[in-house]
Amino acid sequence: MSEQSHAVGSEAEGATSASGSWPISLTDVTVRYPNGVVALKDVSLEIEPGQMVAVVGLSGSGKSTLIRTVNGLVQPTAGTVRVGEHEMTALRGKALRHARGDIGMIFQSFNLADRTSVFRNTMVGRFSHTSTWRTVLGISSHHDRDIVMRALDSVGMLEKVWERAGALSGGQKQRVAIARALSQEPSVMLADEPVASLDPPTAHAVMHDLERINHERGLTVMVNLHLMDLARQYTTRMIGLRAGEVVFDGPAASATDADFEEIYGRPVQPRDRLDVS
Repeated sequence: MSEQSHAVGSEAEGATSASGSWPISLTDVTVRYPNGVVALKDVSLEIEPGQMVAVVGLSGSGKSTLIRTVNGLVQPTAGTVRVGEHEMTALRGKALRHARGDIGMIFQSFNLADRTSVFRNTMVGRFSHTSTWRTVLGISSHHDRDIVMRALDSVGMLEKVWERAGALSGGQKQRVAIARALSQEPSVMLADEPVASLDPPTAHAVMHDLERINHERGLTVMVNLHLMDLARQYTTRMIGLRAGEVVFDGPAASATDADFEEIYGRPVQPRDRLDVS
């Protein structure tokens, strides 16, 4: 870790806390895949409630594996992961599904059903809070509908509520994905490369939505990125991964090009900045 890198906890600049937000804790987490690849090596992190954190690294650095250990999509080979009241590494089956209901997840590929309406796609976020019979029959309560409509309104997608998801642009799809995660009323929000397939103006709009959610709701947000300018502009804390190890942990705004070069393991290139063609 560089001399300028230092751990950031509850004193991170701009971090807020809310009673509905949860901390994230990883202790000595290692992930070794069946093919022998070690994606994470003894990673220990403490993320305070309400922090806006960027996980930065190149493809193959372990970013996606890290964020997927947080919501239990990837089980560590060793170590423990806690999210609020849940010890994710100890959960299986129904208990794990219940815990994921408290953790919003946004994917690079949106994961929407293109032939279904924006409303139905967003309502998926309520499934973990809805009785089985309502889910099977597709019957939503007034309470759930209100939550979905408010979530869509908060990302500027309410006017598209009855359109098919497949008719939307990439940026609109990602905003629906954010609304779906918000409709869970989560205590933690995770985003795995949410802007990787978007043009610069749309990428900034999506990152602004995540930043606003963090500030207005005090929600803990962890977002995977590889772009320097987005990490600096929109997040307060930056965790740099290279070859599955933490090589930087410090304030995002003051991270230098030298810090990014240590994270990338090579000189900074134009493609490492969104706003450089």
